[in-house]
Amino acid sequence: MKLESGNWKRPASLREMLLYGEEYLAEHDVADASVDAWLLLEHVTGLSRAQYLACAMEPLEAVCESLRAAEIVQRYRELLERRGEHIPLQHLTGEQEFMGLSFLVNEHVLIPRQDTETLVEEAFARLCPGMRVLDLCTGSGCIAVSLAKLALEYLARNVAGDRRAGMIVCGKDQAEGDPWMTKQDTGCQKIVGVGQEICVDASDISPEALAVARENARRLGAQVRFIESDLFAGIEGKYDMIVSNPPYIRTAVIGELSEEVRLHEPSLALDGSEDGLHFYREITRQSPAYLSDGGWLLFEIGYDQAEAVSALMAKAGFAAIRVIRDLAGHDRVAVGRWIGRGKDFLMQIGRVEDKTGRKFHV
Repeated sequence: MKLESGNWKRPASLREMLLYGEEYLAEHDVADASVDAWLLLEHVTGLSRAQYLACAMEPLEAVCESLRAAEIVQRYRELLERRGEHIPLQHLTGEQEFMGLSFLVNEHVLIPRQDTETLVEEAFARLCPGMRVLDLCTGSGCIAVSLAKLALEYLARNVAGDRRAGMIVCGKDQAEGDPWMTKQDTGCQKIVGVGQEICVDASDISPEALAVARENARRLGAQVRFIESDLFAGIEGKYDMIVSNPPYIRTAVIGELSEEVRLHEPSLALDGSEDGLHFYREITRQSPAYLSDGGWLLFEIGYDQAEAVSALMAKAGFAAIRVIRDLAGHDRVAVGRWIGRGKDFLMQIGRVEDKTGRKFHV
């Protein structure tokens, strides 16, 4: 079946449209052809899966007016052709779900991946009221917006009653007697219940990416301050947490990526230099100047970068370094805590341990 030839038979029903779409995408070597064919049909019709099943076999004209039916068929055909050219599905629909939220995406930003949700979850688990958070290399803003929105909703519901012995208790690593496990107010004075709002800043070197991120924050009702900056060049002040999903793919590997990624996602968001570690080096080197005592640094990492990134963090003076795996079982997040170069630094630098019990010696 060649849609480009103009010989595509007009489908009689939604079910027939979907079958045509599946066949066409499979012929054009699109991975998950059936899934993409359905998502494109859902996009052009606005029907849920349940609504589709209820009328899949009915004549198109019985489902919608004849004129609209013709428009839907034509639009579906156009999108199938573009997907057959390996343009990312998300660039055709203009959105991607992440952390249960719908984010706008285009060719200026990296498409949010489910893997990155692990980074958001680990950051969220360590948030306390009053924290200042910085998201470096924000791209679509999915990390910063998710943290700002979800944290505000959580605090509004749950912060009452979370005070114990005069302290705000939060974060999954909370422990009695540990001076790093409580956070004091950091200057963010907007009150939410009895807890203080978390302040989130997000930066990127790309003004086009920041435009997308700002729109996502506006649409989703998240309070995020966006800063155009090459890493820390335009950043001022101290933060209690810095998170980043920086470019980390080795330059030589980019040519081996899928056509969807290689040709349609910004290389600026992919290329991590010769060894993939350039941005990890720069961020770990510079971040101590922007972290409060006891502040967190969290990275998304490639599946084979845990040891290298953990070593960089340890050498820079971070302690309590851990590596967390994603749902697929791959190393995905490296997290550490800034303790400064006091006596604790000498005790901590020799050993790094992750959840699996592996120890990385530096």
